[in-house]
This record gives sequence, structure tokens and C-alpha cells, in this order.
Amino acid sequence: MNVAEWLAATARLRPRSPALLRGFDLEADYATFARRAAAIGTALTRDYGIQPGDRVALFATNCTQYLECLYGIWWIGAAAIPINAKLHGREAAWICSDAGAKLTFVSDDTIEALAEAASDLPASMKTLSMDSSAYVKMREGEGDPSPLARETDDLAWLFYTSGTTGRPKGVMLSHGNLVAATLCYMVDVDAATPDDVSLYAAPISHGAGLYHLPHVRMGGRHVIPESGGFDPDEVLNIGRQLGNVVMFAAPTMVRRLVDAAKKRGENGEGLRTIIYGGGPMYLADIRDAIATMGQRFVQIYGQGESPMCITALGRHWHADTEHPRYLERLASAGPAQSVMQVRITDADGKPLPAGETGEIEAKGAAVMLGYWNNPKANAETLKDGWLRTGDVGRLDGDGFLTLSDRSKDVIISGGTNIYPREVEEALLTHADVREVSAIGVPDADWGEIVVACVVLEQGAAANDQTLDAHCLTSIARFKRPKRYVYLDALPKNNYGKVLKTELRKMMGK
Repeated sequence: MNVAEWLAATARLRPRSPALLRGFDLEADYATFARRAAAIGTALTRDYGIQPGDRVALFATNCTQYLECLYGIWWIGAAAIPINAKLHGREAAWICSDAGAKLTFVSDDTIEALAEAASDLPASMKTLSMDSSAYVKMREGEGDPSPLARETDDLAWLFYTSGTTGRPKGVMLSHGNLVAATLCYMVDVDAATPDDVSLYAAPISHGAGLYHLPHVRMGGRHVIPESGGFDPDEVLNIGRQLGNVVMFAAPTMVRRLVDAAKKRGENGEGLRTIIYGGGPMYLADIRDAIATMGQRFVQIYGQGESPMCITALGRHWHADTEHPRYLERLASAGPAQSVMQVRITDADGKPLPAGETGEIEAKGAAVMLGYWNNPKANAETLKDGWLRTGDVGRLDGDGFLTLSDRSKDVIISGGTNIYPREVEEALLTHADVREVSAIGVPDADWGEIVVACVVLEQGAAANDQTLDAHCLTSIARFKRPKRYVYLDALPKNNYGKVLKTELRKMMGK
């Protein structure tokens, strides 16, 4: 089925229910939301030649128009490519080119970045700002009241996630994958209701954006903060005024929210459910969060390849303080979600018993179709239907998964993955840099920060500001190193491979 059918159904059943809000201001009820999506879909076909299966990108900051466009794309059977609005224009252009995007929706704060990378874009690709009068005209037109029928395995969401090579890979998620993830949400994460307020303080372009699906199906409200992002005081105010708020937050966001609640002498009133994931949540932090804000928390573990949908530590597990292994469970990521299987394997891919540590593998209806035009990565990552996550962990006898490490060197800063090679390649193009290795170092605010260990060319002078400015010419601001360490040489093994483990030890990690 086409997931856009959920919007069409809700518009028929609850046409006057509030749907899209900016802050406290209503921008569309469900009848209007669905009519706009249908009109956008029709215009995409009529004016831009978009056909079923074609790819349409969204490179924009959070806004209500984002959801209108997303459903407009699905309405006509096309596939959406959500692109992180924080990316450098060249990075976004590469994604558009690799995916063969025919059109990219932008916002006024991203359009210039993409325009500066015009030479890297597909020659025939068009751009349209969601903030333009042309867009308003598009969504006020007429459209087919029924979304185009789609099959379970038809592509719906093409999400680009980098690998250890630093090159982004397009994760192909089907309509069936999104249905499976949505059903898991309702069973394992939270019971969506028509009274819910789904708050988008994290980027819609990431996994948090997929959580609009259960709330569209149930006819809840979708609220974009006035700030467009995450501001702890704003979130607390929305909770108090609207009530029944559900939101996704990276662990760093949770810590900031808890700090703000403490400062205000509040407990998060009106925030019904805070779903956290996307990075490590330390036991001390979740205990502090519960002590301050009560039992409002649910943890999920997933990847782009199985979106938000491998394991879940539900509210009841957070609250089961009488269990003899309560703290052990609280430090885990919970048991497998309902459409998923999870196992731990050794270096040869053989399943390991409970308590043994190895690579985490997942199998089930939420696992991606595969990577876009990347058979080599598919062969390495998908084995007999099992997704090799690249993460390391262990299962206890009850099936609770505890993450212990990452086999890849991904740095998770503020809940966002940063891949060292991207940083290293950017720095290595500077004339003063002879060698560099980027690592993640623990940080109280961000979870991890990027530290660049640099070996300079002979005679070159250390200058953080110069290297920082150079990074910003090719990679996004949030990926640049927060700290530079200058060394005479990088530690290496006999084969000349840089030993990141030794660098981490040097940094006290």
C-alpha cells in the first residue's frame, strides 16, 4: 500500500481535526493537509514530469511545508530523498546527483547553498523553494483525491547515510518498510492517539521524521516549533500549553531538556513521551532524567537501514524498578521490536549465545530493500536477510540488547553521525597538512566531539582558525573538528594503518 493513503483516510474521517501547526498557530486541518498534498503531487507530474518511481529531494529545515511536500511526493508514487539541511551544498548536490533527483524542494535558508553547487547537480534537475509564491500556487491547485496505489516493495524513502568509506549510501526504504516501522511504533514505542501532539524539534530529514506516520494515521497534531529546531525552554512551554506532546530527542537533547527543567523547577508537564536514541545514553543520565521529569521516556535503537526499528526499551521497562536487574535493563536498548529478530554473531557470522559479545544483526520487515545502486555494499551488509549493523553488543537471557561499542569509527555528536574520513579528506586538501586522523572524544554536552589529530608539513605553523575555515569550504559546519591536536607522527601498525585506538588513549578516551 501507499503510506499516503493514511493521510487520505484521516482527511475523510477527521477532516476538521487540526493537523499542521507552527508553534501555536494552526496552518492546516486534515482536509486542507490532504488537499495540498494531492495538489502538489498533481503539479509535480504536470509541471515537472515526475512519474511513479522518480526521486524528489527535500533539502530544507523543519517546516509544515516539509510534510505537505513529503505526502505530495508519495501521492503520485514517487520516492522522497530527505537531505540533512545542515549539509554543505556540495554534499547535498552529490546526493541529488547519485539518486538522479528530478526536483529538489528547498527552503529559503538552503537554496543558496545548493545554488553554489550547481555544477555538481543533475543537469535537468529543478529546484523549488517551499517559501516561494510559486510553491503556494502549487499547493492551492487541484489534485487527485486518491493516492496512486503502490506495492509493498515500491521505493518510498531514499535516505543517505555514510559508511566507513565516507561516501554516502542511499538506503532504500519501501512503503512496506515504513508500514512495518509504524506498526512497531504503536506496539513497542507508544500508543498513538488522535489527541497527540507530535513535536518536531529534531530534523524531519532523519529518523524522527518517520514518526509523523503513526500520528497522521491516528489524526494527531503535528507541531513545528517556532524556532524550527530544538530549544529546551520552547519545548517545555509547548508541553505546558498544548499537552500530550510526543517527541524524539537525541540523548544530548534530553540532557539539555533536563537541565532546563531543573533550572525552571519543572518536571516536563505536558510532555507525555520523550523517545530517545541516535547515540549512547549513559545510565547516570537516564536516571537523572527520570528523577527530574518522571517516567516519560522510551528508548529506541535502529539505523537508517532499519529505521528507528531494531529494539525498544519501553516506558514499562523504565518504570519496572522492582526488577532485580532493573539497572542492567535500564542501561540496555531493550528487546527486539515486534517485526524484528536480533542476534549476535562472531567474526565468522555464527550466532553467539546469550551473554556473549559480538556483532549485532537484525532481520525483519523493517529492514531496507538494499542500498541504491551499490551491489558491493549490499553483499557486505545483507546476508540471508540479516542486516549486519556494524555495531557490537550482547543479548541477555531475556533478549535485552546492550550496546558495548561500534565496530566502525563513526563519531556520534549531538545524535548525528559524523564519519572520520570525510573530515580527514577535507583537511588533507590543505597544503599545510601532511597527515590527519579524526576521532571522537567524549563530551558532556554533545556525547562526542570531533578531534583532529594533525601532522603538519615541515615548516608549517599550527593554526586552528585556518584549518577550520578550510573545512568549511567542503564539509558541513557541524562536522568540522571542535579541537585540533598537533603531533609529530600518527601511531601506526606494521602495515602503515593509523591506530585510532592509540589516539583515543592519548586523548584519555
